[in-house]
Amino acid sequence: MKKISVLLVDDERYSREELKHLLMQYEIIEIVGEADSGETALIKTLQLKPDVVFLDIEMPKMSGMETAIALKELKHGPLIVFATAFPTFAVDAFRYDAIDYILKPFEEDRLKETITKLEERLISTTPQVEITPPSKLAVESDEGIIYIDPNDILYLYRDDRVTKIVGKTAEFETKTPLKDFELRLKDHRFFRIHKSYIVNLQDVSRLIPWFNGAYQLELKGHKELLSVSRNYVKALRSRLEI
Repeated sequence: MKKISVLLVDDERYSREELKHLLMQYEIIEIVGEADSGETALIKTLQLKPDVVFLDIEMPKMSGMETAIALKELKHGPLIVFATAFPTFAVDAFRYDAIDYILKPFEEDRLKETITKLEERLISTTPQVEITPPSKLAVESDEGIIYIDPNDILYLYRDDRVTKIVGKTAEFETKTPLKDFELRLKDHRFFRIHKSYIVNLQDVSRLIPWFNGAYQLELKGHKELLSVSRNYVKALRSRLEI
C-alpha cells in the first residue's frame, strides 16, 4: 500500500509528539522526520521530500507563513497542513494554498477529515484512463481547414487580428485567437512565453539573458530569436527542466 510521507514542524516538542502519536494511528501515514524551526524544515524537506508538511505557524525567527512561502517555491513542494493554536490565522493560511488547517489541542475526528483530504489528493483509487490528445491540429484558413501535426509547429504568434503558425517547413495564417490554440495544444508541449507568442518546447535549444529580467529564446533550425517576457521566465525554465 502506498503511504503518505509526513514531516512534522513545530518548535514545541510536546506538540510534535502529540501529533505524531495521533498520526501513527493511521497505517497510510509514514512520519519521515521532524523539525523544530522553519529553517530546519526547509533543509529536511529537500532531504526527505515528504508528501505533506504539518506546519506550526507561531515559531521564532522564521514563522510558519514564511516557511510555507519558501516551501511553495520548491520545484516539487509538499502539501501543507497548518497545525496551530490560533484560529485567527485560518483565512491567511488558505492564501498559501494549504490543504487544511487544524487547531491545537488536536481532535481525532478533525484529524481524520484531514487524512481523508490527503488520501483524496495523493492516492487515487480510481483507475486512470489515459487520454491521447488529437494527432492533428485543425486550422481554419481562407483556403479551407488545414490539418497540421503539432510536432511540426515551431511557434504561433498573434499579429494584429491574425494568428500566424510558423512550422518547420511552412507557415499558415488564421483568424482563430491565440488563446484558443493555447487551450487546444495544452496536452502537447507548448508554452506561452509572451502575451503574443506560444512555442513548442521540444524545439527550444537555448535561453539567452536579455535585459530587465527578460530573455530571448532560440529554436532549433530557426534564426530569429523570440522574446520571453520576464513574467513567464520562471515558469518557462521550470517546464524546460522537467
